[in-house]
Order: sequence, then C-alpha cells, then structure tokens
Amino acid sequence: MNRILVVEDDPQLQLLYRSVLERAGFSVITALNGEDALKKLEATHIELIITDVMMPEMDGYDLVGSLRNARFDMPVLMITAKADFEDKKRGFKLGADDYMTKPIDVNEMILRVEALLRRSKINYSSILTIGQTKLELDTYTVVQNQHSFILPQKEFLLLYKLLSYPNKIFTRQQLMDDIWGLDTNTEERSMYISNV
Repeated sequence: MNRILVVEDDPQLQLLYRSVLERAGFSVITALNGEDALKKLEATHIELIITDVMMPEMDGYDLVGSLRNARFDMPVLMITAKADFEDKKRGFKLGADDYMTKPIDVNEMILRVEALLRRSKINYSSILTIGQTKLELDTYTVVQNQHSFILPQKEFLLLYKLLSYPNKIFTRQQLMDDIWGLDTNTEERSMYISNV
C-alpha cells in the first residue's frame, strides 16, 4: 500500500483529502505545514506528497525546495489557490511534479496521484528479501531467522540501498548524498554506524 503525506493547514481540506485517498486504497499521513512534513519524513517512508502552497511557518514552495535539496525524489503534487502561470512555474522550477488549482475535483486528484506513482515506478513492494533476511521499508525493520530488529532510519536506508543493488559499487559521496542529504557534513571522513 502506497503511503502518501498530505501537507495542508486547513483541517477540513486535510480531512477531505485523507478520506478520499484512504477510500482509494492509500495509507495517509498528515502534516500542518512544511516543517511538520519534514519531521514526518524523518520517521516514516513516504511514496508521494500532496502539499498546499500557502501555509504558516514553512510554505509549500519552501518545502519542495528543501525536499529536492535533500535529494528526496518522491513525486510532489501541489494543490493551491494560486492559479497564475508564474506561481505554477515557481512550483515546477522548485521540483513539483504536478500542480492543481483549488477548488479541485478529488476524483481527478486520485487519477493524478496514480499517474505520478506509476511514472515514478514507486508502486513496488516495500519488502526486500535477500535469502533468509527481509527488510521492511515501511517500518525500518530487518527480520532474520524469525528475529526482528528495528534500525535507526539512516542505518536502515543505507542497508536497504546496498542490498537493493548487490553488484553496484557506490562512492562515499553517493551514499552520503542519497542517505544523509542535507544532514551530512561532506568534509567529515568517518561516521559511526552501530547496527549495520
């Protein structure tokens, strides 16, 4: 089941989007603004983001810019009352994948979400199995010989990436950029990984 993050400061719209998406078979997490969304992303794997533009503290433009700077590549659908071309252009230039103008047709929103997921090839199983070991992306859990281990997010993502590409060699910089993104200090020569 694909997990979608809905970032919307209007409680009624947030509830509407959530209920429509859940009826369509998606798992939904909500956030009230961009800062709240970034915190949710640290704790949970998300396949797609639907975000409003005009929100307090961190708006949708700043959120999308932060996501792309941190190398998050999940699709982003912006939904906003800002209808003129310059606003749409700004959203797309920052890294939004699609844009809807309020008031929206929720059935069209579902079709756009499905198309974005299909194009991004994210509609995949969130469980990676290698021999007797299973990695559960949704919960950052490793199951081996019927024992479960929950890893810290970064350690799990590192293990998941390495096991997803068993014959590929990654540079240190690639791993730092893909896993740590904006949180990384690229001058640091070592890192402590306690569980992997």
